[in-house]
This record gives sequence, C-alpha cells and structure tokens, in this order.
Amino acid sequence: MKYIKNLVAVAAMSLTTMFGMSAAQADQELRIGTASLGGAYYPMGQALGVNVNNFADGYTMVPIVTGGGLENPRLVASGEVDVALAPASLSFLAAGGKGPYKEALDIRGIGALHSSVLHMVTLPGSGITSIEDLKGRTVAVGPAGGGTLSMMRNLFKLYDMTLDDITPSFLSYADGMSQLADGNVDASFALAGFPTGAVSQIAATNELSFIELGDEKMAELVDTFSYYTSIEVPADVYGNGEAISVIGSPNLLITKADMDDDLAYAIAKAIYGNMDALIKENALAAKIVPAQSLELPIALHPGAEKFHKE
Repeated sequence: MKYIKNLVAVAAMSLTTMFGMSAAQADQELRIGTASLGGAYYPMGQALGVNVNNFADGYTMVPIVTGGGLENPRLVASGEVDVALAPASLSFLAAGGKGPYKEALDIRGIGALHSSVLHMVTLPGSGITSIEDLKGRTVAVGPAGGGTLSMMRNLFKLYDMTLDDITPSFLSYADGMSQLADGNVDASFALAGFPTGAVSQIAATNELSFIELGDEKMAELVDTFSYYTSIEVPADVYGNGEAISVIGSPNLLITKADMDDDLAYAIAKAIYGNMDALIKENALAAKIVPAQSLELPIALHPGAEKFHKE
C-alpha cells in the first residue's frame, strides 16, 4: 500500500512538472451572465471575459447564455453566475425588491457599461406607425427573462395599454427579427446596444420601419422613468435613410454583495483599466464612460469602488 501511495505521489509530481502547474494552481473560472444570442449582451460579455482572461492573473471568465436583463440579477444573487450584465433600471428595481422582483436582491455594481436602446421594428406596409397600432398584433418581445418586457410595460402605460393588448411571442432577438422578415410576427422588439446583430442581419435584405414615440411622448417617458434616456441612432447604422429617436437604458456590470473585495477589484481593474483592449474586442465598448461607475443607481461593490476611485 505504501508503494502504491508513493507511485501516486510520483505521478502527481510528474504531471505538475509536465503541465507547469497543479490543479490547485489552475485559474479560477468565473461565469458572466449575458442574454440570448443576437443581441449586444453576449458579444459584450465575451469581450469583458477576454479582458479578465488577459489582465486578471489567476482568473478566467466565460460568457453564459441567459434569459437576459430581467433574469440576470436573480442569477447573480443566487450565485449561478459570478457577474452579469443588466439594465440600470432593472438593477435598481432588483436591489430595492420592486417591480418584477418580490424581494430585494443583494447585488452590487462593478461598473457602468454601454447603453442599450429599444429597437421597435416592423416592415413597411404593416400599417404600424405608433405604439397604439400594435393593439391586436403579434409582437416578438424577446425572451421571457429579458429586459425588453419590463421596458415595454412601462412604455405601454403611457398609452393606457398592457401586454394583454398584443399577442406576445417570446423569442430570442435573432429569432424575433427572423420571424419578422418571414412575416410570422407584425413587429419585433429588442433591447440591445446598437448596432445589434439581429437587426443588422435582416436590414441587409429587408427595408425596415422603426416605430418612434415623438418628442412629446419621449419627454413624458423620460420624466416618468428617470433611468431612461432619449438616444439618437444615426441613419447609417441600419441604412434606413434618416436618424431615429429611440429609448435608451444604461447597462451595468453587477455582482453579488459578498464577492471577495480583491476579486471585485481585480475584475474592475482588468476591464476598466484596459479600455483600449476592450474596444478592440468590441467596438460598442467605446460608448462606455468608466467615470460613470461612481454614479450608479445601485451601491458600488467596495472592491470595485476602490479601483474606480484610484
């Protein structure tokens, strides 16, 4: 038995020498919650992961497909993912146990990210030019756990409407836009950064029509929900001939409150301390303003706060 134990020990030492490190020394793998494919969350999550892989010694990060912005605060709070992307609006509601969250979730911010915009897309000839025109229509509203639904509920309130006024189709952003092009839905909504792949893909072969609120309703929305903004998408983004006014929602990188301070610091430093590298991975990162991380609608994690104040 002693001989066998010695053989095991020698084998372990040989493997350690062969691969240059033991299992105990292997990088700790972190999981970042993103959203369904076709939106901006997943590729941004990939880019954030690359920065962590390259600049946070001892850690790797892998993107995880999730239901999206609505689900991600719950996944963080439950420990199913280590960090996640989430709209500032939903993060605020989650931290306070309001809206779709029945109890307060113990989440904290790592930093500010890009803003997502609500793409409200239909096809010319659909007869849909306003929110009221959606009544009785079939609308792709994104995955059930995504952030699109929450924004749509708030938006519909301005028109004395609810989701019961439409026939919702719960699809990924990519599938929703594909179904629009095929004529299976009348409109497709997607809360994502721009340009987003799902919209660009169908814009390449279809003429698109974007539903806009108009100045009066946009002002009412922003006044009612302070975490929304009005954003202009340039005409050349989707080749639709003119700029469009859309609803914007800032995004955050969030984590659980009890994450180790040193780990939160390492993640923040790897991402926000190497913005040039992040932008090379994902051009949307150029829209990130790191200084805004000190003005989040939820509490900043102490480890991340230490980095941002430095």
